Amino acid sequence: MKLQPDRLDVQSILAYGSGWVGLGHNGMAEKIDYSVVIGSRGEKFAWDCTRFEQLTAEHFAQLANLKPELVIFGSGTRLRFPPPAYLRGLMAQRIGLETMDTLAACRTYNILAGEGRHVIAALMIEPEDA
Repeated sequence: MKLQPDRLDVQSILAYGSGWVGLGHNGMAEKIDYSVVIGSRGEKFAWDCTRFEQLTAEHFAQLANLKPELVIFGSGTRLRFPPPAYLRGLMAQRIGLETMDTLAACRTYNILAGEGRHVIAALMIEPEDA
């Protein structure tokens, strides 16, 4: 599915497909086929998990260290919630977390980033056989 945001001055998600997302910023586009963390302030790094069952509290502690207003967790092709114990670091810093499937997370990230909010999207990109 192609996503067409209004012209954003921040890193945005241009497209999404089974097993990938397309990122864009400053006229450059990149297709990513691994789990990734992106942020409205230019944050971007691989998120070391390919399956929901691999998530740990440390994955969410990484997100808390970025100190965003809000984390959008894209849980893959279907909606799944992380255990509350994994979210302690986010809660201690009063950082909000919204969980949704990855496609919904992509759309939501674009809207919030376009509003100028400091938002992080942690997107699980699952292998096709997941």
